[in-house]
Parts: sequence; C-alpha cells; structure tokens
Amino acid sequence: MRIARWTIDGSAVGEGFVIGERVVPFPDALTVRDVLAGGLAEAHRLLARAEDEGAGGAALADVRLLAPLVPAAIRDFVAFEEHVEGVSASVDGKSEVVPEWYQAPTFYFTNPHTVLGPGEVLRPPVSSRLDFELEVAAVIGGSGGANLSAEEAAGTIFGYTIMNDWSARDLQSREMRVRLGPAKGKDFGTSLGPWIVTADEFEPYLDDDGFLAIEAEVFVNDERIGHDLVSNMGWPFPELVAYASRNSRVVAGDVLGSGTTGNGGCLAELWGRRGEFTPPPLADGDTVRMVVEGIGALVGSVGAAVPVPELPAARVRSRSRSRQERVAP
Repeated sequence: MRIARWTIDGSAVGEGFVIGERVVPFPDALTVRDVLAGGLAEAHRLLARAEDEGAGGAALADVRLLAPLVPAAIRDFVAFEEHVEGVSASVDGKSEVVPEWYQAPTFYFTNPHTVLGPGEVLRPPVSSRLDFELEVAAVIGGSGGANLSAEEAAGTIFGYTIMNDWSARDLQSREMRVRLGPAKGKDFGTSLGPWIVTADEFEPYLDDDGFLAIEAEVFVNDERIGHDLVSNMGWPFPELVAYASRNSRVVAGDVLGSGTTGNGGCLAELWGRRGEFTPPPLADGDTVRMVVEGIGALVGSVGAAVPVPELPAARVRSRSRSRQERVAP
C-alpha cells in the first residue's frame, strides 16, 4: 500500500492512496496524519473502501507529488558504520568510529519546517561543500509510545519512505568542533518521498536478524555515486524507534531516518576516503536521484544558493561577576 500527498495545477492538497497509476483520495476527507494515527490495520480497511467505492481520483502522471506527510518531528540517526568511518575524515579531519558509536544508536533532531517533496528545488545556504545523504526513513503510526521494547516499537512502524538529508559540510564541520550540532549545516532542507510504503510490504525483505535487506542507490546527474544494502545498519529499525522512545515518546507522524548508507551514500564519505573533493560538491543545476528497492525513486535538484545577512562574531567580554553601576548622566 502506498500513501501520498499531491496537487494538481497548484490546486488544494490531495491526500490518499496510490492505486496502480492513479491517486485516490482517502474516504471521509481524511488526511495522511489521520490515517497514520489510525494505524496500519485501519489503513487497509480504508483502502478496501476506496477500491470498493471506485473513487475516481486522478492519473499519477497528472499530479505533482508533495512530501508524503507533514512530519511531527524528524530524528536522523547515524546507523551505518561504514559511513561514520569515511565521513569523519571529511568533517572532523580524522577517520575513526569512536567506541561510543557502538553503544547506542545516536541521532539528532532536524527541521520539520524545511521538508521538500519529490522534484522540488533545494535553495541551499552559501556553501563550498554541499552534499546529499541517501537514507531510508521509518514513519510512525498508531498511538506511538514511550519506553518501548524493540518488539513494541516494531508495531509502531507504519511504513517507510526515502530521505535525502541535504548537508553543507563546511558549516557542519565548524559547528561540530563546538561539540554541538549539526545545526545550520543541515536544517535548510530534507527531502522525503515519493510516498510512504506500508511496513507489511517489506516483510519479504526482512533477514533473519530483522534487518531490511533492500538495495539503495544514489545518482548525481545520472552517474551512480553510491549503492548499499540497508541491512548493513548497525541496528534494525525497531531498535532505533525503541531508543528514540526512551524517557521520551514517539507519535504518529514522526520520521526516523536511518542515517546515511555506506559505500558512497554521500559525497563526504568519498572525500574522506580519497583525501580530495572527488566527486565534486553539489552545485546549482545538479540533480540527485535516489532509488530504493520496494519504495521507488526520489529526485531533487539544486538551485542557487541563498545569501543571508552577516552576523558578528562573539564579543570578548570581561567575565565579571557583578554588575557595574551605571553613572547617571
């Protein structure tokens, strides 16, 4: 089952199922968020209704797909050892996988307000090292939960989509030297799509350890840059969800990215391994196409960089511990 959002000639947003080569609105004018909250079993009942009622919809070729949901929150993990090994040299100047990486599946929160859909143009910050990140993301449905076990967490995964975590590596590198972030090196754009494919569709791809053994590829201007199996993650998706829920909560509409795949899932990994900027950083006019088995293809292009007003550097202050009295004029 595929779930999408779309517009036709800039009209109101449609939300519903992709059935064959048509998009069909949900019954009762429900939204993607409504359907996610209802859970997977209820979504199957809605699909049966839509098929029985013969809802018309529109040809898939005639609509412009949007990001398949408006995320409640976006957590992005770093679950591929090979990616960490390669990209650390590019971002931090030293190729390593620190012991702490193996202890827990680390993630950061990124910006749900700058999400892009299929075919949308990224307007990046001014950067000399613009990059993509090939990821698969789990989408949470049902009632979510807190302090979940891995088994409980598996039941909250409604489906999966493709995620491109656009990255400005020069900004990211500066930020992470302060032992915080990434922030402005990441939060300017995340592409999701082309739709959500429900979790039950992936049962044939699960290996004996519960990992998704699906192939993922990324192309820049039709040249294949990287490819990997998603099962090369250090943790399967239910364990990522369970960790996110620790002393916290996951809810319907949350998006949890796998982190960047290995073997060229981003340019920075290759830069770190090769010691040079080959392939070159992304530039205005480049097109990035990500293809994931069982989901489809997500395409995004790079537009002109957006300059911003300058801000001053930190002021050197006295570190005094008491206020100076103001002298009355």
